[in-house]
Amino acid sequence: MTDHVVYVLECADGSLYTGYTTDLERRVAEHDAGDGAKYTRGRTPVKLQYHERYESKSAAMSREYEIKQLSRREKERLVGLD
Repeated sequence: MTDHVVYVLECADGSLYTGYTTDLERRVAEHDAGDGAKYTRGRTPVKLQYHERYESKSAAMSREYEIKQLSRREKERLVGLD
C-alpha cells in the first residue's frame, strides 16, 4: 500500500511550502537539492516541519488544498512554529 503524504517545508527565507508526494524522503531531498518545485529552488536549504499520511491520493490532495488556503498564522500554528 502506498502512503500519500502532505508536507510543509520551511524554506531558508522563512516562507512555508506545502506539497504532496508518495515518497517523503526523496521529495524533501529533491527540494533541498534545488530539484523540487520551482518555488523552493531559490529558497534552499529547506526543512521538513510537518507531514500527514493518507491512504488515498484524493484525501491527501484535498488536505493539501485545505492547508494552502490557510493564512500564514494558521499554518504556523499547524506546524508548531507559533
